[in-house]
Amino acid sequence: MGTSSIMASKIMTCLQFSKTKTQLITILILFSITLGFVGCGKEDNELIVYSSRTSSLVQPILEQYATDTGTDIRVKYASTASIVATLLEEGNNIRPDVVYLADPAGWAVLSEEKILSELPDKLLNKVDKKFRSNQGEWVGVSGRSKVVVYNTKTIDPEKDLPQSIMDFTDPKWKGRIGWAPTHGEWQITPMAIRIEKGEDAARRWLEGVKANQPRVYPNLISIVHAAGQGEIDVGFVNHYYVPRFIQEEGSGFGARNHYLGKGDPGAVIDVAAVGVIKSTENKSSAEGFVEYMLGTEAQTYFSEQTHEYPLIADVKPSGDLRPLESLDPPDINPAELSQLEATLKMLRDAGIIP
Repeated sequence: MGTSSIMASKIMTCLQFSKTKTQLITILILFSITLGFVGCGKEDNELIVYSSRTSSLVQPILEQYATDTGTDIRVKYASTASIVATLLEEGNNIRPDVVYLADPAGWAVLSEEKILSELPDKLLNKVDKKFRSNQGEWVGVSGRSKVVVYNTKTIDPEKDLPQSIMDFTDPKWKGRIGWAPTHGEWQITPMAIRIEKGEDAARRWLEGVKANQPRVYPNLISIVHAAGQGEIDVGFVNHYYVPRFIQEEGSGFGARNHYLGKGDPGAVIDVAAVGVIKSTENKSSAEGFVEYMLGTEAQTYFSEQTHEYPLIADVKPSGDLRPLESLDPPDINPAELSQLEATLKMLRDAGIIP
């Protein structure tokens, strides 16, 4: 029997044991977005992870974890919103042992619904307290700084770029900006402005940038590519895309990062983080996974392969990345960057997203 037939057979077996329409829908959703696991129940020595991190970025280190520990790791990749919705739908029958989220928007809901277990201090204390949950329910494993990406042919960063993200409402930037307002990672920027400067200031910024007729892109990597190709002069993105493009295309890639610093909301740092499901029957293995992700091998992987900021003191950023402690971001704990509904409302009210 082929792989697809085996998967179909197992899904049908699962459906036979599902007694409600809601359960059926949930299983079908899981089947449609699952990469790497099937079956109704857990096998011995199996760890299930729900991840909103892109598989191409993290699959290598997850496979290395499996090899190093002898664990059968099963990963479901989906968006943060889909993962949170699925966990809420699963209720008392939550399947994963570990949640690995690319952005902070989901943690507040999971905490409010008491889905997460409190992690032991020996794990939490591996990173600075500003990169972990105040309640000890999740811990950051890699960091990303917001930056302004710019085209090297049209922009002199010393002369042309403003000192604050707020200044991109100036009409001189009309037709020169790229943004991705439907993308969760991009939405962190207006969220940070709202936290730091208030809702009125955030609304004015959104309306001002909108008036400058920015080009719309589906995600941050598209913005960086566009800046490199000269489609736009500037965009608001995460720091790690430019190093990746340079690694792939060489030093001639036509875009670079500008770090705002000075406590500006455009320099906010957020983290990809992991948490353990409270109802897991594999608590020891789940916490072992968290420990592995905070170990030297995984942290070095994030530094050298994904060009993110490692969050333990023993591992340094790769290449020409500025030291994390030199970035001077705003004093915003990643836990605060979960105010998604208020941010989405601002974007809708401004007519930026439907």
